[in-house]
Amino acid sequence: MPLADPIIIRARRGFAVMSPERRLEIARKGGASVPGEKRSFAKDRDLAATAGRKGGEASRGGGRTRLLDL
Repeated sequence: MPLADPIIIRARRGFAVMSPERRLEIARKGGASVPGEKRSFAKDRDLAATAGRKGGEASRGGGRTRLLDL
């Protein structure tokens, strides 16, 4: 007798359970809770580029460029 595929039921969480009005309310706030002096990437393009490069190297995607150098 073949085994049936198990049915996976996922509970709705986070934004999935919120009403559209509530999601819009949160989206309108954008980054308003973060003060301007804390938004260093918005002010310093080189700092943002360096951080992005560092994150890319740390991720799995960073290994692809090293393979091409061989």
